[in-house]
Amino acid sequence: MSTPTRYGIIGCGMMGQEHIRNIALLPDTQVHAIFEPDAGMRREAAALVPDVQFASSVAELLAVNALDCLVIASPNHCHAGQISEIARIRPLPLLVEKPLLTDPADIEPLQQVIAAYPAPVWVAMEYRYMPPISALLLTAPEVTGGIRMLSIREHRFPFLEKVGDWNRFNAKTGGTFVEKCCHFFDLMRLAIGSEPVRVMASADQSVNHLDESYDGQTPDIIDNGYVIVDFANGARAMLELCMFAEGARYQEEISAVGPAGRIEAFVPGPGRFWPADLGPAPTPLLELSPRHPKRPEVREIPVDPELLEAGDHNGSTFYQHRGFLELVQGARAAPDVSFADGLMAVRMGMAAQQSALTGQAVTMGSA
Repeated sequence: MSTPTRYGIIGCGMMGQEHIRNIALLPDTQVHAIFEPDAGMRREAAALVPDVQFASSVAELLAVNALDCLVIASPNHCHAGQISEIARIRPLPLLVEKPLLTDPADIEPLQQVIAAYPAPVWVAMEYRYMPPISALLLTAPEVTGGIRMLSIREHRFPFLEKVGDWNRFNAKTGGTFVEKCCHFFDLMRLAIGSEPVRVMASADQSVNHLDESYDGQTPDIIDNGYVIVDFANGARAMLELCMFAEGARYQEEISAVGPAGRIEAFVPGPGRFWPADLGPAPTPLLELSPRHPKRPEVREIPVDPELLEAGDHNGSTFYQHRGFLELVQGARAAPDVSFADGLMAVRMGMAAQQSALTGQAVTMGSA
């Protein structure tokens, strides 16, 4: 009987628990130890992993000799400091949730830490692995003849409640375009295959959280906006975000267009939010629209119900973890999403935040 790959988890809120459920679907794995400072989240994690060992700090977690790798799923503003602490004490293979960091001042110090980090670091960009989006990424080069325009629309629910309400404020999230939208900036780079050169944004906090108060402070995160990104190869991309549109059939709609045609992916939101009286939740779709001959084709991209049950990200967390496990076990040489990938997605989000604030386009390199 083989020895299981043993995980340490930092942070067991909503996303940390999703990681735990998906690790449990992989063969020969075990969540062995957890650091989670909130008592309520510890109880929920213990219900998922009854025999797990709890640590009272990151340092105590790293002292658990049996660990083979780590997952960071703590609040955004904790990531940079925790990565640095892990590097100093015991640099294990690391899967770190997006965004890598929230403060521009942390960029250079963290780059230095990672340059000397002896183990692989994989940045968690779950949207890459959603089956309809994976299918789009795979098929787009042939259907489009090379993407020249990419449009991503997310119409979704407001930010959910998190421990300590950390996701209500720019200071702890990095701002909505960093916290939520780094996924989409990562997809833009991946699909287009080029680097951003200019970012323009318009955004506001129009509806959500305006009647909330925490320690006398009103939340300051934006809930809607547009971002346009110009790329070095001449392609351009646009993000349309609305976080008060959960009545929509599909949460994400992605359209890629090139000289040969168009391809679109339609991704429903979490099934647990779909009204039961409307019947089954929508099935993800892929639509291919070549120019010559004109023959639009719609393909259903169903997702394994067991994977849908394990989390809110259309099965993607499982596929991400399967790849990370292969990396930890030496079956693949490098992470799909490198530190550099994760950092560029954050820098694009920071540029969008700056552009929305100032009304000026931001040249990448000055963000």
